[in-house]
Amino acid sequence: MVVLQQLLNMEDSGRVDKKVLSNGDVYIGDFNGVLPHGKGKYTWKDGTVYEGDWEEGKMTGKGHIIWSSGSKYEGDFSGGYLHGFGTFAGPDGSEYRGAWRMNIQHGLGRKQYSNSDIYEGSWKEGMREGSGRYSWNSGNTYIGNWKVGKMCGRGVMKWVNGDLFDGSWLNGLRHGSGVYRFADGGYYFGTWSRGLKDGKGTFYPAGTKLPSLRRWSSSLCYDDNGRSSLSYSASLNSEQGPSVSQSLSERISINGMLRNSGRISNRTNSLDENWSPCDSARELMSREPSCVLSHAPNEGQRGVQHLSAVVYEREYMQGVLIKERIRNTEPLHKTKQKNKFNMKEAKKKSCVDIFEGYQSYYLMLNLQLGIRYTVGKITPVPMREVRHSDFEDRARIRMYFPRKGSQFTPPHYSIDFYWKDYCPMVFRNLREMFKLDAAEYMMSICGDDGLREISSPGKSGSIFYLSLDDRFVIKTLKKSELKFFLKMLPDYYRHVGKHENTLITKFFGVHRIKLRGGKKVRFVVMGNMFCTELRIHRRYDLKGSTQGRMTDKDKIGENTTLKDCDLKYDFHMDKMLRESLFKQLSEDCRFLQSQQIIDYSLLLGLHFRAPEQLKAVLESSGTIANYESSPSSDGVSSQGEPLIPPTGLLLVTHEPSFVDTAPGPHIRGNTLRAYSLGAKEVDLLLPGTGRLRVQLGVNMPAQASRKLEEVDSMEVELFEVYDVVLYMGIIDILQEYNTRKKVEHACKSLKFDPLSFSAVEPKLYADRFLKFLQKVFPGQP
Repeated sequence: MVVLQQLLNMEDSGRVDKKVLSNGDVYIGDFNGVLPHGKGKYTWKDGTVYEGDWEEGKMTGKGHIIWSSGSKYEGDFSGGYLHGFGTFAGPDGSEYRGAWRMNIQHGLGRKQYSNSDIYEGSWKEGMREGSGRYSWNSGNTYIGNWKVGKMCGRGVMKWVNGDLFDGSWLNGLRHGSGVYRFADGGYYFGTWSRGLKDGKGTFYPAGTKLPSLRRWSSSLCYDDNGRSSLSYSASLNSEQGPSVSQSLSERISINGMLRNSGRISNRTNSLDENWSPCDSARELMSREPSCVLSHAPNEGQRGVQHLSAVVYEREYMQGVLIKERIRNTEPLHKTKQKNKFNMKEAKKKSCVDIFEGYQSYYLMLNLQLGIRYTVGKITPVPMREVRHSDFEDRARIRMYFPRKGSQFTPPHYSIDFYWKDYCPMVFRNLREMFKLDAAEYMMSICGDDGLREISSPGKSGSIFYLSLDDRFVIKTLKKSELKFFLKMLPDYYRHVGKHENTLITKFFGVHRIKLRGGKKVRFVVMGNMFCTELRIHRRYDLKGSTQGRMTDKDKIGENTTLKDCDLKYDFHMDKMLRESLFKQLSEDCRFLQSQQIIDYSLLLGLHFRAPEQLKAVLESSGTIANYESSPSSDGVSSQGEPLIPPTGLLLVTHEPSFVDTAPGPHIRGNTLRAYSLGAKEVDLLLPGTGRLRVQLGVNMPAQASRKLEEVDSMEVELFEVYDVVLYMGIIDILQEYNTRKKVEHACKSLKFDPLSFSAVEPKLYADRFLKFLQKVFPGQP
């Protein structure tokens, strides 16, 4: 629709009632010189008609256009584009009403599809992105976050049969923590992976007294004050409505959430900007007698006269129930006493008092402001080799961040603080070395979604933060740890530069926050080696010691990091994979030994694959007591397709185009080679899940076996064997051994006399560490 050039070729100027262009197009309306300006109607040769406002030869203002295909649009135009607020009706009967930007749906809007499905919420560049509500024509409803055309993030799904799931989603599937409420009143609290239950959880049959759901309220949708925590940073992808996976069984739709008279107006700003999907989620669930996110414990169960005291602690592996334990719930008075005790204990252990009463939110905000400033300042500096001076005390970036802002810093809602960034050029080069994009780094840590605090896995008392995309872990440091790290940094820089497959923790930055009162908080940013879409079923911190290396069974939870004596498995892997692993472990231990470091650990994560023989357990209705609703009502496919693949995992020849080769904070070095495939580079194929690149410490396949307890009637040894995917890395490297406390601890764990100082030299620790790991990874059976 090139109007301007055609009109410039006209001989006449001024106001013209009707003009036929040389290509057969017709314009009737106002002119300013030779250009349409004001009101006018333009008819193209193919039958497309626009009538409305013009400005300097371009459609600008209010108007409506009817294409020859039958599509219609009425609303705002700018510079010849659909831009602003308007309504588009397609020839298939679909209709979109909402915000536009340069011919693309962008902003808040409502679309009704030709099959009567309805989406209402946020759009970005023509795709559903952010928070919204999708209603399928079957009566099912989803309210929450979206990304790349699929449900992704926090959201609530309600099926027409009354079942409801509130939790995390990924690519249209339940993935992460959540609560599933059955229509009969039963609840399942647990975790999911790609639509299947995966990991530990608890099932409460109908009539069972539920625990307090307040923590689920804050973590899944909104906090105690009703503020939404749903992110507006996701995206959707499909013109026919989101393709819901088999685990969601059907496509869904109900009456519009955004009332035509209230939520969408005729003005260009159109949609109520204060609207949040959580408002509708809360409305959706408030109609239910036993709301999942009830702030009052057991609300909706007040009419139950006889509450069952039996609950089922379960563990699933890709949808297969592998363990179940029946337990009785505690009496109410004991539960209250226990809760009071835990509250006191949590208060005592809290590290937030480092800000002397200020909320942890301020600590996170200050950290984000400082990192954004530092990365933005150092990134434009031309890339160069690191110099000796880049490690010295003068190599610091210092800045004062007043709350009101300054010439160099933006205003903010935190408290005044001083910021110091250590060795910025060194860490800039490290991030480049690790192929980490500066913009992605800033968005991950400093984006609007922010950080979340996680409980400390050790006894250090440090505060840990995790970026919402799980890529980075941020840990507070003691002054002695910071001092030692800066001393070690030159050698660390050379080591990771020489060994791209190093298993030693990746560090991306070291920073310090100082309050006006003088309180200082030091941070280090690290890569999260468990950043994977696969469920990590077990975590182990391994030191090669037995002293104090067993976890109290009563304290073991879903995310508990276990210790040496808790590990009952041996891991058998491909010959070349094992050789690569121990070659790098030896190099890393040699480096740590040169830095006089002891007491480090191998952090090991296990993802179990469900064995083929357990398929029968899932498919058989008689093997497991049917305490839950039917599989179809739980969102599991009822089409007869196997939910568990015939093979747990498979090594295949590496194909770069079939796997994600983008580097990440936990990705280490090159693709590994496997002996079983003729020393070729390999990928890991997980049927029904995906194809992964195999690297050292990342996506490493193995067989986990453990000897079962002896049975009197059996004369043969029985072993339990699982296919597993391993994730690992060396942690806790920021402490020297030459302190009295460390020496005594090391002597005790290694069973040496503390008076024999030479016996605990780092070489001995490294030898003991490697010897223990050789038993854990014995090679092929």
